[in-house]
Parts: sequence; structure tokens; C-alpha cells
Amino acid sequence: MLRTQRLVMEPIRHEDRDDLFEAVVSQDSVMRWLATGRADSRSAAEAMCDDHVAHWARHGYGDFAVRDAATHAFLGRVGLRHRAQYGVDLGFAVHPRAQGRGIAGEAGRACLDLAFRRLSLPAVFAFVLPGNTASIAVLRRLGAQADGTVQSSGLHCLRYRFAPATAAAAEHVRDDGFADLRLLHEPGPGSPEDEAALRDDLPDPFGVNGLGLVWADKQHTLTAVSQGRLVASAGWLLRDMAFDGLPRRTGGLGGVLVHPACRGRGIARTVISVAVEHARAAGAETMILLCRPDLVPLYTQLGWNRLSVPVTVQQPGGARTSPLTAMIYDLAGLPHPTTRVDLRGLPF
Repeated sequence: MLRTQRLVMEPIRHEDRDDLFEAVVSQDSVMRWLATGRADSRSAAEAMCDDHVAHWARHGYGDFAVRDAATHAFLGRVGLRHRAQYGVDLGFAVHPRAQGRGIAGEAGRACLDLAFRRLSLPAVFAFVLPGNTASIAVLRRLGAQADGTVQSSGLHCLRYRFAPATAAAAEHVRDDGFADLRLLHEPGPGSPEDEAALRDDLPDPFGVNGLGLVWADKQHTLTAVSQGRLVASAGWLLRDMAFDGLPRRTGGLGGVLVHPACRGRGIARTVISVAVEHARAAGAETMILLCRPDLVPLYTQLGWNRLSVPVTVQQPGGARTSPLTAMIYDLAGLPHPTTRVDLRGLPF
């Protein structure tokens, strides 16, 4: 939950479907500016709620139901949405009766504060139809800079970009939901001391010790801290790998580790989602990871796809086929490989 001077912001739930219908879906003046267009039905509002709830479950962040702090009246929805081929975007849809009061700006600042101060995202985007001058004005007041155009849901949209240094700072934001979790990004591999702390004396937390593989050092590390204690980490590197013989700039994700006492809280999903965004910002077109077969369902739930082609890894004795399952996450609409993948280096 986020609180500002005038607003209470809670993750959208299934129970918000009627409020979402009344404030957003049934309002033509709101829906005409959304990519979904006119959808005047309660079933559409229910589908929207389902989609928002699923997004929270997959990424650990998402859209908030925005309510008046004094009256608890539903004012609209504002939040962060992960779009696989575009990055994380800030979106808002405010009830016509609440427009012109700075609601979108106040809630948007709180979301940007969450994105940059708590999650350490490298960038946040916004997509808006060219004629939506009111929303463009809000984005500019929040510090967004024009960043070209894109096709989103078949529509020609203007793209705006927020950077941590230029986004408008939020004031008087109480953070009741993420206050005990902060993500930190650092270049280079994580320290052996941090990894030992997360292992908590487990001899083989990744289940790979018996494979006889030599692993690459990560070029970047993302750590999660809760109440001053390290609770999770993940690392990644960038490399030109070969997909069906063609080079592709690829981010290799690995070393995803959550302290045993902190598992089951959804920390890994957020760490993975944010790590993907850092790799994207550094130029990755595709993400790939290697995991044990029993972890495939977890990564599938997070939007990754299993590769059915052999993956070649380099080892001191030469090339070999990876004994682990490879998962892929597309960032640029590129085709999945159909014959083979060569990591062109040590596994990660």
C-alpha cells in the first residue's frame, strides 16, 4: 500500500471490478485514450481486474486502485506495467469527476518513487495517443522526456521516458507495502560473503554441484534487502550469443538465490523482473537462463518459455551440450531458435 497526502493506493484486487467499471470502463471519455478502446461491459472490467491481479503475481508490482484518503472513494487506477517488448511503463486512468485535481500526477509520483527508489529500475516509459494532450502534460510535469514512437496494441503511440535523475520527486509518500524490501543494483559479481549469507549453510542451493560445470562471473548483480538484511540476489551478463547460427545480444540470467527463511514471499519474481529491465537497458534483445527441470514451472509462470533445442556451453575442455534446461524471455519480438543455441562462453 502507498499513501500520499490525499490518496490511498492498494494493489488492484478482484473485488475492485465494480469500481473499475464505474470509474474507467463505463467512461467513454477515459476509455477512448486507452489501447483497449471502448469496452462498456462489466465482464470487461472483470477481465481487466484479472489481468492486473495476474501481473502483480508475476512481477510483484503493478497497477494500484487509487482512492481518496478521506472518503475512500474510488478515483481510478495508476501503476507500473511490465511489457515484455517495451519495458516498464507508467499508466493511469482517472474517473472524469476526479480529473483536473492533480490525482494522476500525485499517484504517478508515488509510482515513480516506488520504481526508482525501492525497485531500482533503470527506466520507466509511458505510451500515449498523440491527441491526449492532458496526459502528455501530466507526463511532462512528472519529468518524462519524448522518446520516439511505437506501435502498441496496433495503435501509433508517442513514447515518453523517465530516468531516475529526471523524474519528479514524490513528497510525503508512506510506503506500507514495499518499505521492508529494497533492491540495489551494482556492477560486477556479488561478493562471496553475500552468497554465503544467502546459502545459509546449504551446500548446493542451486542443485548443480554434480554437473562438473565451470561458471562465468556475472557482470551485474541485483540484491534485495529487507529490514537491513540481505534476502535475495541475482546476477546477469551481456554477450553476443548465437541463435540458429546468427548473433544476438543476449542477457544471461543466473545466480537467482533467496534466503531459505524468506522463500514463498514472491521476492524472486520481483528480483528477476527488475534484472530483466536492467539487461534490457544495457542492450539485451533476449534473456536466457539455465535451470533444473523442477524449476521450469516457476519460470513459466513468470513469462519465460522453455527452449526445445540443444544449448552449447564452453568449458575448459571444450564445448559441450548443457545438461540443464534453457529458458528464454524475448525482449524485442525476435523469433525463438529452431535448431540450436550457442552461448559462446561459460554458462551463467
